[in-house]
This record gives sequence, C-alpha cells and structure tokens, in this order.
Amino acid sequence: MNGHDGSSTVPLAQGAEHLYDVVVVGGGAAGLSGALTLARARRSVLVVDSGRPRNAPAAGVHGYLGFDGTPPPELAAAGRTEVLRYGGEIVPGTVTAVERLPAGGFRLSLDDGTAVAAGRLLVATGLVDELPGVPGLARLWGRDVLHCPYCHGWEVRDRAIGVLSTGPAAVRQALLWRQWSADVTLFRHTGPEPGDREYERLAARGVAVVDGEVTGLETSGGRLTGVRLEGGRTVPCRALVVAPRFTARAGFLADLGLETAGQVRSGHAVGEHIPADATGATAVPGVWVAGNATDLTGQVVGAAAAGVNAAAAINADLVEEETDRAVATRDGLGRKVLR
Repeated sequence: MNGHDGSSTVPLAQGAEHLYDVVVVGGGAAGLSGALTLARARRSVLVVDSGRPRNAPAAGVHGYLGFDGTPPPELAAAGRTEVLRYGGEIVPGTVTAVERLPAGGFRLSLDDGTAVAAGRLLVATGLVDELPGVPGLARLWGRDVLHCPYCHGWEVRDRAIGVLSTGPAAVRQALLWRQWSADVTLFRHTGPEPGDREYERLAARGVAVVDGEVTGLETSGGRLTGVRLEGGRTVPCRALVVAPRFTARAGFLADLGLETAGQVRSGHAVGEHIPADATGATAVPGVWVAGNATDLTGQVVGAAAAGVNAAAAINADLVEEETDRAVATRDGLGRKVLR
C-alpha cells in the first residue's frame, strides 16, 4: 500500500484498477472528514460518492460551529476541495458490491463497471428516511415537514407546528417542540392514545390533541398551510413534525456478512443501522463506519467528528499491519533479535 509521499497507486490483477490504502464510500460530512484526515496522514484514499446526500432538501446546515446556515452543497464542495488539496481522490459513482481479496483487503465494484481495491474501507453512506404514508409529505420534506428540532426548530419558531403521531414517542416529540412555539398540536393519526399522565403533561404545556387520521396536506405557493383529516376537516399548520424510520444504506455490504441491526434511542426503536464500536470498527475486520449509517440520529457536526475518529483508527490499524510486515521482513533476512 502506498501513502501520499509522491508514490502512485498500484495496478492490480483481477480487474481492479487501483489499490488504495482506504476507500471511503460516501461523500458527506462523515466521509469527507474521514478522507481529509487520512489524506493528511499521507494515505492513498479514494472517495466514491453517489451524489445523493440525505440533507439535500435542507436550506442550510445548523448546529455546526463556524458553518451554521451553510447550504449543504456548499459545505460538501468545501470539503471536497480540502480532500483534493492533500492528494485524496474523489469519483462519482455507487458501490454495488464488495468482496474480500484472497491476499487481504477488498475489491469494490462500481455501477459504471469499474472496480477498485482497498486495504481498508470506511463506510459513510448515510441513511434513507422512510416517511409515514401520508400523501404530500415527501414533497415538503426538509422544508415544512421536519423531524429534528435542533436542525430546524429555530427556522419554524413561533409558527403553528403539528406533530404527526405514528408511535409511542409522539408525546415526547410534541413536548420537545413546544420549546420553539406556543402553538403545537399533536395529531393522533395512527399512534397510540396518550395515557392520563401524558394528557395532563400536554395540557399543562398548552399542546392541543386532535383525534382522527391525517389524510393529506394543504399547501399554498408550495408551502404548508394545513393538515387535512379524515372527514375533510383542516387544521391550520405551518410545519409538520414526523418520525421517519431510518435505514442505513448498507445493501452492498451483504457479501461481507455485514448486516444492519435495530437501533434504539430514548427507549424507542428508530430504524436499522450498521453496528460498530466507539471508533467505528464493525464486526468485519478492515471495515469501519461513520455518520448516519451507524448513528441514525446524529447531526452533521457529529458525523464529521465520527469520520475523523474512524480515520484515525484506520490509520493506526494500517500502521500496526505495516510494522508487523516490516519486522517479519527483517527477521526473514536473518536479523538477530536482541534480547
């Protein structure tokens, strides 16, 4: 494996075009932060980016110190420039399959028919938001249909905010969003009926509860104006909070035996993630994960930090391997071991 000390990538047999120390799958905050750290560690690193960022509908990234309000495409573009500055490489594409090579490392097949090989993998593919089945939600997702108060609460402060109940966490969501507006309505929809204590807490905070299933949204000029209930009644609403099911993009890892598992936050199941330890190391040796693919509820700043941490762990792992190999080579040449 070659670091970025002026050496070039190595041609491989088996149809792979290049061998990299690390291939990063995903070009969001986690992937680019990891790639930047690895490139600065003089590692040969390639980022494969599908160009489908989860936060594309959002107007700006929030809670990221120094970059608050930055449009997601601008933040990603700045990150790509920094990775390239240190010799990292970035290609558009989607990884369709991964296999372990007999001599170690991995071979990745891309959707354009090309292939690359890597000593280590950093998976930063993010997740897919599976929205409740209410017509019109997807069209307003990331603008007026929201899920994270710390990402979007300030932008909809003091507006009429609705919370769509689809599970047991809805009451907690409604009370949380009450921090940003005095006009919060909990729509029972398909969720469970609150208990007596929950009704008391909602009433104490002035949160209205509306029975009946939500059948659609009312809009004007492309913005949300109301929530339509079965029977035709419409309740004014300028922002609607939903609880998507989060699913990590991990299908291409199946051949390595790496599968997703359920993740629980605050006592409630939130979706399927790729399990990993604190460094991002997965159950498959040589594969790390960072960002929303493993931390389903993490924000952009947390994903960036996770990418840095995983990259540092990957570099340390490579150093250990390279040192072991160097010792074995010296011993093989007849070096006396001092005792």
